Amino acid sequence: MPFVTVYYPEDQLNKEEVKKASVGIHHSLIEHFNIPENDYFQIFLPYPSNQFFHDPHYLLEGEKKRTNKMIHVSITCAPGRTIHQKRSLYQSISGAFYHHLNIPATDIFITLNETSAENWSFGQGTAQMIALKEEKEK
Repeated sequence: MPFVTVYYPEDQLNKEEVKKASVGIHHSLIEHFNIPENDYFQIFLPYPSNQFFHDPHYLLEGEKKRTNKMIHVSITCAPGRTIHQKRSLYQSISGAFYHHLNIPATDIFITLNETSAENWSFGQGTAQMIALKEEKEK
């Protein structure tokens, strides 16, 4: 049940590239977080290039440097994944951006926000994840 928000410089990705990024992120979530294929909720939000402030070197290894084309991938999901799964996911998403769009991993910033199941509604004013949990407990 991940919900993905991707913030990117407004002049960086065209419509086709947004779709490639979306598919790459989704396949990474399927592979590393074992989500169902139809659990697909993403929004891409462009930002003006002059409104993302960051240090070009913070926590990067060696002489690597971020550019002014930083992309922030924010993933909200249920808790329960291992550190190994999270690390694999980060590598996979960064790899997808590089493989499909030639965007270096240094420019891919990923945050993971874990939110318990009762804090989700997938529409209709219903807490579907609670209902599923209650059914399993019967």
